[in-house]
Amino acid sequence: MSNSIAPRILLSVFCVSLLISCSPSTPPPLPTETQPPSPTAAPSETALPSETPTPFPTLTPELERPQYVIDLQMNYSAKAAEVNQTITYPNWTGETLTSLVLAVEPNLWSGGFDLRSLAVDQLPITNYVLEPQSQRLEIPLPQPLPPSGTITITMSYGLILPQMQAYSNPNEVRPQIYGYSDRQVNFVDWYPFVVPYKSGEGWILHNPWFYGEHLVYDVADFDVTVSFTDGTTPQIAASGAEVASGSADSRKFELDAGRTFALSISTVYKVATQTVGDVKVYAYYFSFYDTQGEALLQTTAQALEVFTEKFGPYRHKTLTAVQGDFNDGMEFSAFYFISRDYFNLYDNTPANYLVTIGAHETAHQWWFDAVANDQALEPWLDEALATYSEAIYYEAIYPDLVSWWWGYRYFEFQNAGFVDTQVYDGGGQRPYWDKVYLSGARFLQKLRERVGDEIFFAFLKDYYSQYAGKRATSADFFRVFREHSATDISDLMAEYFKNSY
Repeated sequence: MSNSIAPRILLSVFCVSLLISCSPSTPPPLPTETQPPSPTAAPSETALPSETPTPFPTLTPELERPQYVIDLQMNYSAKAAEVNQTITYPNWTGETLTSLVLAVEPNLWSGGFDLRSLAVDQLPITNYVLEPQSQRLEIPLPQPLPPSGTITITMSYGLILPQMQAYSNPNEVRPQIYGYSDRQVNFVDWYPFVVPYKSGEGWILHNPWFYGEHLVYDVADFDVTVSFTDGTTPQIAASGAEVASGSADSRKFELDAGRTFALSISTVYKVATQTVGDVKVYAYYFSFYDTQGEALLQTTAQALEVFTEKFGPYRHKTLTAVQGDFNDGMEFSAFYFISRDYFNLYDNTPANYLVTIGAHETAHQWWFDAVANDQALEPWLDEALATYSEAIYYEAIYPDLVSWWWGYRYFEFQNAGFVDTQVYDGGGQRPYWDKVYLSGARFLQKLRERVGDEIFFAFLKDYYSQYAGKRATSADFFRVFREHSATDISDLMAEYFKNSY
């Protein structure tokens, strides 16, 4: 099959979410409901009894955002780890909290997560609720946490990583990134984290689905130390910048104001690096992929420069791109994966998916990591913008290929449906992409044509500036747009959106 056709087939593995409800050996079926449960739904399991704790003092927080300090001790050979974790959580919700809800994605795998101990401000907690193969951990607080209060959660737990599935039909089984293959071990959404809280609605934690992403994140600071207990010394690709650990037996990474902290570990990685301004760019790839690895590095560095100019400053010290040993691509903070399949199909030109998707995933550092959104209920806010950012990249770096990009990206779909479709209403992987990614990019192009480049890019810069470090909604997006233009776009809204904003 020629390269002009094969990448189109492989678009069916593009940008799906990372976790499924499954065991390390046999994945259970996905949920069958067509709508997500209420984020505030109470757990069905009865909480275990506990002793009445001594009240603890609550102080006004000095923290701007939550702090995660994580010590990961990994047995690389056994694909297992012991973790000690501390979360310092400032209550900026504006409401008094009587419990916290954390997402624990490794618990979706049977036997994959073992909570050994849990304490709040040094008081042991035993009446937490964590059902088998559930991602929801609810921690009742020893006393209510008022607005501007801070608490410290300490926990220890064990991880047994699942084996990643080599290939799967994304309409039947969710492609998997968390876990291990013969060539890499991936820690993604691997630590318990406090999910966002929305006033009047409660904790935001949606169910996983067959495709797309379901998690929503607050920004946080991360301090992650990695050591190996079996004598292995693999390469570590990480979200954060490496800093001195103070120990010859461990490595330490720090990331400020990120949504997530990802790691990919391998004994066979090769690495290429480049500096863009004050940002260190890394590309990690497997042996015999030197040409593709250099192309990935160049694409990431170029896209970093283009998007900094067009949207606003990149917020981290490093940006790491990693060849994924799976049929998927996925963004994390200061970090992204790109499928081995795109490496295999690279033809030494920029007119292919290695470059296209490299630009897409880099754009997610603006439209996901910086400006976040509810990925389950309003996925177009990051995916349509990241897809259209591919066109912006080609315009700047390869202007002769812009027409190619439009023709190559938009194949075999007509009247796909509304851009503001929830992940649960996508109608399947391919229809979901057509609605949210591709029709979304087409809408943005028409919006740009309607108001002109000057207004369009001023609007995007302002949108980025106003919501970097925050979560935006569709209403926020169009509010900022209308601050820049009074142009009538009612026809575009009727054509592309089912809701009014």
